[in-house]
Amino acid sequence: MGDRVVSNAWRVLAILFLANLLNFFDRAIPAIIMEPIRLEWSLSDLQLGFVASTFTLAFAVFCIPLGRLADTRTRKSIVGFGLIAWSAFTGLSATAWSFWSFLTTRIGVGIGEASYLPAATSLIGDLFPANRRSRAMGIFMLGLPCGLLLAFFSVGAIVSAFGSWRAPFLVAIVPGLLLASFAFAIREPVRGASEIVKPRPEPVIRPIRSVLMIRSMRWILLAGIASNFASYAANSFLVPLMQRFFGLTLELAAVSTGAIVGLTGLIGLTLGGWVADYVHERSQTGRLTMGGICLVVAAGATWSAFGIGPERPALFVAVFGFGWLMQYAFYVCVYPAMHDVVEPKLRGTAMAIFAAAINLVGGAFGPLFVGLLSDHYATQAMMGAGGMQMLDEFRAIGLHQAMAIVPIALLLTAFGCLLAIRTFPTDARSMIAHLEGNGSALAK
Repeated sequence: MGDRVVSNAWRVLAILFLANLLNFFDRAIPAIIMEPIRLEWSLSDLQLGFVASTFTLAFAVFCIPLGRLADTRTRKSIVGFGLIAWSAFTGLSATAWSFWSFLTTRIGVGIGEASYLPAATSLIGDLFPANRRSRAMGIFMLGLPCGLLLAFFSVGAIVSAFGSWRAPFLVAIVPGLLLASFAFAIREPVRGASEIVKPRPEPVIRPIRSVLMIRSMRWILLAGIASNFASYAANSFLVPLMQRFFGLTLELAAVSTGAIVGLTGLIGLTLGGWVADYVHERSQTGRLTMGGICLVVAAGATWSAFGIGPERPALFVAVFGFGWLMQYAFYVCVYPAMHDVVEPKLRGTAMAIFAAAINLVGGAFGPLFVGLLSDHYATQAMMGAGGMQMLDEFRAIGLHQAMAIVPIALLLTAFGCLLAIRTFPTDARSMIAHLEGNGSALAK
């Protein structure tokens, strides 16, 4: 049946959600403790951005080979070993003695996490049919805001309690290793288990080329690159922005950022998943249309937020947070749309290509570009004031001006979603026709 859910689907989804939560908790820690690290090692904003970008580059480079494994090997093992790897390197981050040693451990975290997304989303594609995938993907992606929320609400308190920015890295080790044992126990579904038309277990010749030949995938890649540029830029620099421009303490800046990127995600992904499935049942391109509209609203709201003065941090959180809530529509609209145009035995590869592209071009350059712009605008502010020394007030101005690139990237995301609408119906029909042409049988 077309609406059949595999028997253990919800149990597996719960494990994948928790792993995704730890994924984003671990990667968020450096963004929260940027200021203590900057002060200890006398770093520039460009160097801080380089930390986030290097992590993302490592993630992107290893994503495609590890994503191919998700289409050819046992996915639960890939998830389990990935958890062990990134949890171990997260703990090692606490032992860093310099900028470069810290950078090395973050590369290890990036490689470990590269194994996870393709394998997890491939599993979800086999566990849930097309008309329920937005809800399932929304629950899975709740790990993003929940992980960020947990990090932004707890890391500042952990630093204060232990008197060291290193403590949160050590706290993160245990849950990751524990969850890995549950991942290894997953009963894995047959590939294509939730499809009406079943794929034959034949190898695909030139899998990467096959994915890139799908026209909708190319527009989705453009949207993903712009989305990740905005997300990584915001997630990496919102805490320093709240500290410098709005004058908040580390703990209050972290909690404020948690409200922006975490609480909004709980609403956006939960409600958005249901709405996306609803519009998909009424229009084949409904998901992408919804995504494009929501991203336009997100761009407008976040742009407006940067017009708010430093004396009104609560208003900034409210306005920027609303924009961030709308941008979460990207995950529940675009991720399921990929499954609609890519056949089951290529979905791990497709997600690996997608993850590699959006991280290599978008995620890696988002923090780096903002850091570079921040240093540039801070220098301009200093020179404009006739100063000879880089003061915190100039750094605040520089970072605030640099972050205006975020809404521009969100607008480009909307553009990619809306362009994909033109080719999506043809590509979706081609995927079904390809499966039927291979002689696949209808599901009983």
